[in-house]
Amino acid sequence: MKKSFLLLFTFFAVINSQAQQNDQAQKDKWTLQEAVAYALENNISVKQSELDVEFAEIERRDAIGNFLPNINANATNAWNTGLTQNITTGILQNQTTRNFSAGVSANIALFDGLRNFRQMQRAKLSQLAGQYSLDLMRDDIALFVANSYLQVLFNKQSLEVLRSQVEVTTAQMERTQDLVDAGVLPEGDLLEIEATYANELQRIIVAENNIRISLISLAQTLLIKDYENFDIVEEGYDVIGNEILSRSPEEVIERAKEERNEIKVAEANKELAEKDVELAKGAYLPTLSGFFNYNTRESGAGRITGFELDPNEPSRQIGVVESTGDIVVSPNTIATLGNPLPFFEQLYLNDGITYGLQLSIPLLNGFATRNQVQRNKINVERAEYQLEQAELDLEANVYQAYVDAQGALEAYEAALVAVSAQEQANIYATERFDVGLTNAFDFSQSKARFENAQTEVIRAKYDYIFKLKVIELYFGIPVTDRKF
Repeated sequence: MKKSFLLLFTFFAVINSQAQQNDQAQKDKWTLQEAVAYALENNISVKQSELDVEFAEIERRDAIGNFLPNINANATNAWNTGLTQNITTGILQNQTTRNFSAGVSANIALFDGLRNFRQMQRAKLSQLAGQYSLDLMRDDIALFVANSYLQVLFNKQSLEVLRSQVEVTTAQMERTQDLVDAGVLPEGDLLEIEATYANELQRIIVAENNIRISLISLAQTLLIKDYENFDIVEEGYDVIGNEILSRSPEEVIERAKEERNEIKVAEANKELAEKDVELAKGAYLPTLSGFFNYNTRESGAGRITGFELDPNEPSRQIGVVESTGDIVVSPNTIATLGNPLPFFEQLYLNDGITYGLQLSIPLLNGFATRNQVQRNKINVERAEYQLEQAELDLEANVYQAYVDAQGALEAYEAALVAVSAQEQANIYATERFDVGLTNAFDFSQSKARFENAQTEVIRAKYDYIFKLKVIELYFGIPVTDRKF
């Protein structure tokens, strides 16, 4: 009964495994190159860095615009009601008048302490620093995707090891059952094999869950939401060489200083800080600008067409003869108003221009310019320290990666030796168990050690591949260039 139950459980486990394999065959298979390329195009952090580059381009266009003149036009049409001056006669009177004015003004900086020129240089440096930061982000994302991708491969191959061990255990369980029925082995050995079989089935379930979790993690890194149909290619990831480790750490460091963007970003930030000092010093110098204004006006008020005697007061006193005391009078005339001139004629007659140069010399501004220069000089020193620290960090990281890669290679080679030895030991233990010279517990222990050795080979292989990728990246080799 127990044997029938275990065989039935095995049957359903195999059917479920085959169904999952069929489902996997229908999924989209991604290579590492495809995954990295997709991440670099769609990753949010990469997109944010690309926005920084676009922002730097806008700043560069702003700097170009500073060399161009500022030109503005204005127009006003207003009505005045009440006691206002008649712009035609100059007399204050109660009236409602409409007045129109328009103008164009232009201003251009002729000399501003070279600040516009230096602002242009700074904008170009900022754009370059943004591109370096984007490239650095791309490298980090590519390495992160590669690590996630290799983790999936590790989980998949670990599952293959477990499945192959289940097949061995199943065959051994049937063999043990026959030996127990024949009286060669005690029933306790069969119970030990059955316990091992059940444990391996549980571990298969855990391994399948690990694969799903690692695939979901990779899909989320790529911003892919269709988790069910996401899978990776499993072939072609064997270690084929370690040429990069034949180079000395010093050689890798020198190449990394030329290729890696950490140093380029730090150098660009230092140049930006130095340019800020030059910009601040420009405020010590005078500025010279040129200006030009054109204005004209039009009014709806009546215009003077002539003069006539005031009927209410035809004459007015203008003085007294000192010798005789006679009063001197003159005709008292008033202006006669007619219709205003046509709109465009008034604009033509009433226009005028103003132009000239304006010089501004800074004398005292509360030490604001001096303090800004000093602040920017401090920023230069800070940027120099950051560059020095970046170089030290790069050297430390390269040495660490180099040592890690060598250690991973040695661990992988040792794992290969260990798995070969454990395989022979497991063959020997199996032969002894089949003839009843050892018990099921010792056999299960030997089998477990062989399984652990197989898993350790897989883990050491992908750990070595990833650490090799880190060294290659420092040497300027993209993650997508497969060396395995």
